[in-house]
Amino acid sequence: MGALRQPMTMQNQATPKARVNARTLRRGMTDAERKLWSGLRGEQLGSKFRRQHPLGHFIADFACLDPKLIVELDGSQHADNQSYDQVRDAFFTAQGFSVLRFPSNAPFQNLDGVLSAIHHQLTMLAGAAPIPAFPQRGKGPYTAKGENP
Repeated sequence: MGALRQPMTMQNQATPKARVNARTLRRGMTDAERKLWSGLRGEQLGSKFRRQHPLGHFIADFACLDPKLIVELDGSQHADNQSYDQVRDAFFTAQGFSVLRFPSNAPFQNLDGVLSAIHHQLTMLAGAAPIPAFPQRGKGPYTAKGENP
């Protein structure tokens, strides 16, 4: 009998051409990608991100493998390639990823807002329950010193 085959993982699904292209894209990141990467690298949001990560024959700008989230920065070329982006998004979604898209100028105009949106999505995907808001004294169903509501 032959050797047992290992199940294919996401990392192994990248095509050789996509791996080479991803390496090239990592070396030539845009200014917007560098700016966003400065806020994603080193698990600053509590999850590990990879930049220019190949998946199948596509390359995600930023990918978090656990929980599964793809973050894309869309430059002007995306306006002409909306059908291509739809195919990419469908592939990523079929692989179990959620996709967040931001305009390429967003990291310059509002980096904190972009990072906050990404963090919120990571929290939602991880299934973490939000911290409950306790009612203020004298408001809501609880009242001061044992009074009935």
